[in-house]
Amino acid sequence: MKIALINENSQASKNSMIYETLKKTVEPLGHEVVNYGMYSSDDKAQLTYVQCGILTAILINSGAADYVVTGCGTGEGAMLACNSFPNVLCGHIVDPSDGYMFAQINDGNAIALPFAKGFGWGAELNLEYIFKNIFSSQSGQGYPKERAVPEQRNKKILDEVKKVTHTDMLTILKNIDQDLLKGAVSGENFSKLFFESCKCEEISNYIKSVLEM
Repeated sequence: MKIALINENSQASKNSMIYETLKKTVEPLGHEVVNYGMYSSDDKAQLTYVQCGILTAILINSGAADYVVTGCGTGEGAMLACNSFPNVLCGHIVDPSDGYMFAQINDGNAIALPFAKGFGWGAELNLEYIFKNIFSSQSGQGYPKERAVPEQRNKKILDEVKKVTHTDMLTILKNIDQDLLKGAVSGENFSKLFFESCKCEEISNYIKSVLEM
């Protein structure tokens, strides 16, 4: 699984610690981690939590990433932004049990973490345990196990509902504020990381046109 990490501007100074904790936890499990930044609070390209949602949707819908780890001060804004888009199912995760149950019950493809609220002593340990609970086993297996069948059925129903309530990603990219979109894809290493992994030619071509604006 290719897991992307995205940090917004208010918590960008923590990117290195989050990235190293994520890598240490999931790479031995066979997953790959790709760090889209922000890498520091001084980065030229400043991402808001709304732009984290845009970038998450681009990565998921283009196939450039299988899963996204993001967040903001409380995690709430990033979660809401991510869930504004098609094919993104993002959970607000505070502790390891949240991570486990979100993975097993909701079978999502993104998480939004609080990187300021409650982020004190042991924060890196909490992250490590969250990542381990999400990525160490196959998701969508149900919790408790006797609830697996209805939970899996409800996940499929939600996926079908989102197909009706959201338009396709390319249409969104063409209609969203273009300056907001360009800001979301102007990170220091975005082009290098994204275009070599993108599996959707239409999205790739449109993002290239935006970057050339």
